[in-house]
Amino acid sequence: MSIRDRRAALVVVLGFALLAAACGDSATRQASGTTPDAPPGATPDTAPGATSRTRLVTLGTAGGPLPTANRAQASNLLTVDGKPYLIDAGDGVLRRIVQSGANFREIDQIFITHPHSDHMLGLATVLVIGWEYQHRGPIEIYGPPGTEAIVAGAIQYATINFLTCWTEGKRTPMEDVFHARDVTPGVVFTDDRVTVTAVENSHFQFPEGTPAYGKAASYSYRFDTPDRSIVFTGDTGPSEAVTALAQGVDLLVSEVLDANDAIEMRKRNGSWQEMSEETRANWVKHLEEEHMRPEQVARMAAAAGVKTLIFSHVPPTGPGDRFERYVEEAQRFFSGPIIVAEDLQEF
Repeated sequence: MSIRDRRAALVVVLGFALLAAACGDSATRQASGTTPDAPPGATPDTAPGATSRTRLVTLGTAGGPLPTANRAQASNLLTVDGKPYLIDAGDGVLRRIVQSGANFREIDQIFITHPHSDHMLGLATVLVIGWEYQHRGPIEIYGPPGTEAIVAGAIQYATINFLTCWTEGKRTPMEDVFHARDVTPGVVFTDDRVTVTAVENSHFQFPEGTPAYGKAASYSYRFDTPDRSIVFTGDTGPSEAVTALAQGVDLLVSEVLDANDAIEMRKRNGSWQEMSEETRANWVKHLEEEHMRPEQVARMAAAAGVKTLIFSHVPPTGPGDRFERYVEEAQRFFSGPIIVAEDLQEF
């Protein structure tokens, strides 16, 4: 374990001990039932008709920047007592929010795990269309270092639109509505419904001297609500800090991939053939060290004692792939329910 992971894990464990003492453990939930369209291994955490103060919708479940016909890019909507919180905002997120039945004008908090394009390219759309439809804000955007710069870029991108809307009466400065915050690991947000805790994970391992070294970080988030606890890994490799963050949670919403699947998809779309040998080697190293295979996710879930494992951020592999092999591999190491999430699936 790295020194960073040891320190992060210790902070997380101590933090949750204090949180449990103050708030009590979140209610545990027994998964039951199946849905007709659920992938193999799917066991919804909340049976149809069950009541819960906390509702999770996996808005976008595709992994990586490649556009696909049936999956939007990474995003999740967590609603607690009717209040929505958005976790990541990949391409297609606004349409998925509308399709979920949520009101985009009611989203006041957005949490970005890291600045890769498939997790934040839809952010500008969510912000600007919210502004267009009189969301007076503030809309608060939390994330690792670089989040404030991303939002500033979104404002710059939409400035000409802002100027053209002046004569329509839309004159509230976007800076008054969009409030971005670069945050450090620890408790990053709390209100009367949720407490949000962040840890730095292992997705970014930049060598010293490379452009992003010391400038970017990747976070995983834990949401503790009155009746449930949920961890969103974002993108990460194996991480003791994330394992500690996920201790005892009701739902672990985790990335997953198989490097061979990702390579085959690039070969089919022709991009592999255009990559140099050095680029191929670096990209495959990233997949193998800074993401997780099904076995690695399952081992993390088992070590953390999570109740239900949800695979999201799955790589595009081709039409009709239900990722049964991912579930089968994971079941060897984790005995709880395992679900391969679909877009707009509710938990």
